[in-house]
Amino acid sequence: MSIFTEQERITHPFGPLFSENSRILILGSFPSVKSREQHFFYGHPQNRFWKVIAAVFDREVPVTIQQKKELILSQRLALWDSIGSCVITGSSDASIREVRPNDLSIILAHAPVHRIYCNGKKSLEIYQKYIEPQTGRKAGCLPSTSPANAQWTLERLVAAWSVIKEENPVDN
Repeated sequence: MSIFTEQERITHPFGPLFSENSRILILGSFPSVKSREQHFFYGHPQNRFWKVIAAVFDREVPVTIQQKKELILSQRLALWDSIGSCVITGSSDASIREVRPNDLSIILAHAPVHRIYCNGKKSLEIYQKYIEPQTGRKAGCLPSTSPANAQWTLERLVAAWSVIKEENPVDN
């Protein structure tokens, strides 16, 4: 069986990205195969996350991991995922089972996060089931930037995701 189709329990291979200034937390579901290989968020070249964030904040699309980190932190954002470990086939959210959630206190205890958004319905589903009862904090849902969400054009995604700039103005 191929490594990309075999189901196995995988633990999230990298930690959250945040600073003491992070005010909005964006949660994905679980890293894709490409993201797991790169040890960083949204590593699949067809995922539109970096294009969306760059467009929302009128920045160049970051290429390197360092540029991606700088973009997120300069806009007072934080990134992580709802799932800490799960059984998954490849990168398919639909195949996720046996979920163990991430502990968000690592971020929430050290950053003034005032809003949490989930990147897609699977992340929100996991958040509401496992994390919201612990934090007591509601999360909003933004349309997934995954290439599997093909009905959403880049322009529609940018318009929907613009709420993160409206709720978190940064002068720079």
